[in-house]
Amino acid sequence: MIDRTGLAEFLRSRREALQPEDVGLPRGQRRRTNGLRREEVASLCHMSADYYSRLERERGPQPSQRMLASIAQGLHMSLDERDHLFRLAGHNPPHRGTSNEHISPGLLRVLDRLDDTPAEISSELGETLRQSPMGVALTGDTTRYTGPARSAGYRWFTDPASRRIYAPEEHPFLTRMYAAGLRELVTLHGPKSRAAHLADLLLARSEEFRRVWGDHEIGIRPHEVKHFVHPEVGALELNCQRLVDPGQAHHLMVYTAVPGTESYDKLQMLSVIGTQTLR
Repeated sequence: MIDRTGLAEFLRSRREALQPEDVGLPRGQRRRTNGLRREEVASLCHMSADYYSRLERERGPQPSQRMLASIAQGLHMSLDERDHLFRLAGHNPPHRGTSNEHISPGLLRVLDRLDDTPAEISSELGETLRQSPMGVALTGDTTRYTGPARSAGYRWFTDPASRRIYAPEEHPFLTRMYAAGLRELVTLHGPKSRAAHLADLLLARSEEFRRVWGDHEIGIRPHEVKHFVHPEVGALELNCQRLVDPGQAHHLMVYTAVPGTESYDKLQMLSVIGTQTLR
C-alpha cells in the first residue's frame, strides 16, 4: 500500500538536499528555493511538473515502477534510497545486480560535469544509459533504442548503419571484440542470462556473428584510441578513458583528443555544431 505522506516527505527532502550544480543545472540569479525547484526535478525525471507536484502534495495516482525508477535516477538516489522510494510507493524494489540500470549518484555527478566532453554511461551489454550533450553530438542519441537493439553489440551485427561512425579499418577488430565480449558475459552469467538471450538472437539473425562466435575468442579489449567518422567534421582520433562501477557493471566512457591535433580542433568544432548532427 502506498504511504502518501511518507512518499511526499521523502521526495521533498531529497529535492531540497540537491543543488542545481549537483545535477548539472545552472544556478542562475535570484534563486530563493532551497535545493531544486519542482519543475527542475520534473525535467530531470522526464515527467510533467504537475505530475511531480501532485506526488509531493500527497495526491494523484500510485506511480508506476517505471516512473519511480525515473524519479530515483533524476534525484540521484543511492540504491538504498531507491529501494526505500519503491516501498513507500507500494512496490517491491527492483532486483539488484549487474542487470540493474540504476546509475550510482557518484557516476552521475561525474557525467554531469562533462558538458563540454563526449561521454556516456553504458551497461555491460553496451546499452547506453546516459550521454553528455557532446556524447550525443559525437555518436547520436543512442539512448533511444528499445529491445535487443539497445545493445551496441547487437546493433553492430544487425544494423549496418551502426557501423558508419567508425573508420572502416576498425570494423574487423570491433566485430571480434563484440563477439568475444558477449561470450565472456554468457559464461559469467549463465545460459538463462540476458547475454545468452542476445547471443541466441544473433546466432539466428547474423551469419557474420555465427562465424566469429565459432572462433571462441576471449579477452579482446577495446582499443584506447578510437577512430570515428563524423558526418559533419570528418575523421576523429579520440582517446577513450573508461571508469567502471564494479557494483553495478556500469562503464563511464570519456572521449578526448590530444591538444594541438587536428582531431582536437574538430572536437571544438563539434561542440559548436551541437547535439543535432546525427539522427
